[in-house]
Amino acid sequence: MEMYFCQFNMDTGCVEAWLRNGKILSIDCSAAEKVYAKTMQQRSELDWLIYNDPAAYVDLITEGDVQKYLETVTDYRPLNDIS
Repeated sequence: MEMYFCQFNMDTGCVEAWLRNGKILSIDCSAAEKVYAKTMQQRSELDWLIYNDPAAYVDLITEGDVQKYLETVTDYRPLNDIS
């Protein structure tokens, strides 16, 4: 999928991507977080992508393995497990 422009729309809570073929793709970020993010760390990682690299967020949601990505980039351990 070739994007022309991509941004987060605060009014709708969606990442919107304008594609070169003239279509617009809108991803509801709250819905995606409900499906994929199981911990606060995973939600934070998705939030970082939304604000800092929305094009990577669109690629991850549409073409990537979101669960595998989140498991790779987040390391959650309860405070009592940290030594």
